[in-house]
Amino acid sequence: MKNWLISLGAFAAVSLSSAQAAPADFERWLESFRAEAAAAGISQSVLDEALTGLTINPRVYELNDNQPEFSRGIWDYLDSAVSATRVNNGKTKYLENQRLLTLIESAYGVDAEIVAAIWGLESSYGAIMGSHDAIQALATLAFEGRRTGYGRSQLIGALKIIQHGYAERDELKGSWAGAMGHTQFIPTTYLAYAVDHDGDGKRDIWSNLGDVFASTANYLSVSGYRAGDPWGLEVRLPAGFDYALADSDVKKAVVEWAAGGVEAIRGPGLIERFDPNMRGRLIIPAGARGPAFIVFDNFGAILKYNRSTAYALAVSLLSEEIAGRNGAIVTAWPRDDRPLSLDERKALQQALKDRGFDPGPVDGIIGAGTKRALRAWQIQAGLPADGYASAKVLDALR
Repeated sequence: MKNWLISLGAFAAVSLSSAQAAPADFERWLESFRAEAAAAGISQSVLDEALTGLTINPRVYELNDNQPEFSRGIWDYLDSAVSATRVNNGKTKYLENQRLLTLIESAYGVDAEIVAAIWGLESSYGAIMGSHDAIQALATLAFEGRRTGYGRSQLIGALKIIQHGYAERDELKGSWAGAMGHTQFIPTTYLAYAVDHDGDGKRDIWSNLGDVFASTANYLSVSGYRAGDPWGLEVRLPAGFDYALADSDVKKAVVEWAAGGVEAIRGPGLIERFDPNMRGRLIIPAGARGPAFIVFDNFGAILKYNRSTAYALAVSLLSEEIAGRNGAIVTAWPRDDRPLSLDERKALQQALKDRGFDPGPVDGIIGAGTKRALRAWQIQAGLPADGYASAKVLDALR
C-alpha cells in the first residue's frame, strides 16, 4: 500500500533544510492541521495527546526517496524479496499457521499462500514491523512535499484509530510511511478493511495473527482476488511481437494470446493450462530483453495492495514457493542495465520532447505518455518498441 516517488536531490534536500531551519513553520502548520482534524471529528483531547510536542522526522524524507520497489532494478528487488531465506521462513511459518490460514482462505476466498507471501514481504513474517512513530511520520509527510495530501488523510485516519479506541497512541508504530502491523496497513485501509477475527472487540493487526490474516484476506477479497484462480505465468514472446500490447490496458483471452504466438515458458501450453476465454494482460517489467508474463485479475488485486509491478510479482512468485510449486523465473534479467535516477528520467523525457516526441510533463514519472513517446522514437530508431526507460535507451537518445 505504498506507491510514490520523490527525489532526494530534488525534494528531500530542500525539505530537510527547510524542516530543520524553520521549526516554527511546522508549528504553524500543526495549528492549521488541528482545525482540519477537528472538522473531521477528531476530539480536542485526542489532538492534544497525539500532536503535542510533535517534531519533523527528516529520515522520513530520505526513506521516501529510496523505496526498493522503485529505486532498484527489479532483478535486485526480487533477489531479496524471494530469497532462499524468505522462502524457507515462509514455508516454516505457513506450516505453523496452516490451520488458521486455511480457515481464513475458506472464509474470504483468498489463497492462503498469497496471504502468507504478503506477510513475508511486508514484515518478514512479523519480524520487522517498523519502529517509526506513525503519527510523527505521517505529520512529516503531510507538512510538505509531493505527498502532503496522502500524509494529511492518513494522519487523520491514524487519529481516528486512537479516537475509536482501536489502538493506543504509543501502539501506532510502523514504517516511515505510516503503514502498521504484520501486513503493513495504512490507517485508512485499516479503518476500511481490518477485521476482528476472534471477536474480542479489537482489530489487532500488531499481535493477533487471526486478525492479521483475516484483515489481509478481506482487503484482497474486496479488491477482486479469487481463490483458485491463477495470478499469471511467465511466457515466451514470438519474433516480431508488437510491444505496444505490453504494459498497457490491453486484455486478451488466453486463446487470443496463444493464437498470436505467445507460449508458456515451461509446462503445459496456455490452452491446456487455463480457461481459453480467461482474459489477461502482458507485462515486460524489464523491457524486451527481460522476462515476459501474462497476468490475470488476481495479479491486479495484489497491485491494489501495493501499486508496484515489482511488488506484485514478488508476492506472486513467493506464494508459489511457499505452496511448494516452482516459482523460479527462467528468462534472464538484463542485469547489465540499471534503473534511472529521477534526474535521468527527466533527462529522458526532455530528450524525447526535444526530438518531437511529446512525453507529457517532464516530471520523471514514466507513465503512459512517456512510454508512448518512447515507443514512437524507438520505432523511428529501428529499436524494439518496448517503451522501457533504461540507461541504454537514455544513452541512445543523447
